[in-house]
Amino acid sequence: MIMASLSIEQLRKDIADKKIDTVVVAMTDMQGRLVGKRLDANYFLSDVLKHGTEGCNYLLAVDVDMNTVDGYEMSSWDKGYSDLAMVPDTNTLRYIPWQDGAAMLLADVQWLDHTDVIASPRQILKKQIKALADAGMKAMVGTELEFVVFNNTYEQAWSKGYKDLTPANQYNVDYSILGGSRIEPLLRAIRLGMSGAGMNVESVKGECNFGQHEIAFKYSDALTTCDNHVIYKNGAKEIAAQTGYALTFMAKPNQKEGNSSHIHLSFRGVNDELVMADDKEAEHGLSEVGKQFIAGQLKHLRELSLLFAPNINSYKRFVPGSFAPTAIRWGRDNRTCALRLVGHGQSLRLENRVPGGDVNPYLAVAGIIAAGLDGIKNKLKLEPAFDGNAYDSDSPRVPATMLEAQTLWSQSAWVKEVFGSQVQSHYANMAQVELDAFGKAVTDWELFRNFERF
Repeated sequence: MIMASLSIEQLRKDIADKKIDTVVVAMTDMQGRLVGKRLDANYFLSDVLKHGTEGCNYLLAVDVDMNTVDGYEMSSWDKGYSDLAMVPDTNTLRYIPWQDGAAMLLADVQWLDHTDVIASPRQILKKQIKALADAGMKAMVGTELEFVVFNNTYEQAWSKGYKDLTPANQYNVDYSILGGSRIEPLLRAIRLGMSGAGMNVESVKGECNFGQHEIAFKYSDALTTCDNHVIYKNGAKEIAAQTGYALTFMAKPNQKEGNSSHIHLSFRGVNDELVMADDKEAEHGLSEVGKQFIAGQLKHLRELSLLFAPNINSYKRFVPGSFAPTAIRWGRDNRTCALRLVGHGQSLRLENRVPGGDVNPYLAVAGIIAAGLDGIKNKLKLEPAFDGNAYDSDSPRVPATMLEAQTLWSQSAWVKEVFGSQVQSHYANMAQVELDAFGKAVTDWELFRNFERF
């Protein structure tokens, strides 16, 4: 694991020197958002560092708007909405350069008796990391997050009902150096901020949608990558707000190309030995373990789709010919497939192209690890790589709606076995809450279609 960019010893010195006055302790909620507290730095050292800090357990049992809702076993009015503990993970301690005088660290989520809150996304991932370690392996992961930038503040966007916003680029700037230069002050601020927060920035490039860009970071172990992912998402929006922009990671913010979050993942031995790759295998460089890993992804992708696409809006990305996948096939460097094999030797990895920018990385990576382990455990046979246009194939399909994904998740005996009945029911209810809310909503599409004509 990559160590923290800031040690406790240095933090003590910075606090004494008045360089740091605030410590942010945050956990990741179901929706992949950071929630927590800003603490006085001295109070953090004297009390919270050792004992953690408390928060209401509805933090893992609310809808997107933070409304308390029914259906969660761990949290309800009947159970009194008791507290849970946010226990700081000092391996995640870092400076937050875009906030004056601030440091941050992420927390594991426990009950007050020191047992894990098993529905917590970070705990779900750590369970799969342990299962992988027990099998003598570890996961190396990289996530690719796209976002769309608007020349409007978040407050202006809200007041305009998120309509008629001005994108930062008004034409397709995919790979365009000029297009990136138009908002380089913002992109540079984000890159430098994340570097100062301990992340290894690789590059930035324009994307297809108007005002769409992607900042890439170097891969790391699974937990570190997911920790960095959520801090980056939160920080990028904070930096945008400070500079008069609004940016969104929403999966499908308009009719143009959506925001993806492709996940690159490979298994290695605990001492970095090659596991998935075999350079003697001429066709694709895959070992038998590598083939079994991919076979596991193919077998379980549909029932795991709720972890990759956690919102109703997520499913609107899956359009043929859109660079978002619809066909559950794997191919060598084939972007029409849901699963794309890239790289060679130690860099050989599988890219899962299903997740959008709204994905909770802990849940998605946990699902990929679990599916890979199942493929290896059961020595699943891998079908041939797909050549050509998978959109036009008769392949199994990525679920087209959240309802379909929820049904596959909630009825899966394998999901129940691997993740446990509590996790299965918890996230099935999360989906149901969103489905119920959307079912009651009257959309602009309905108004324009029906107001006068009926």
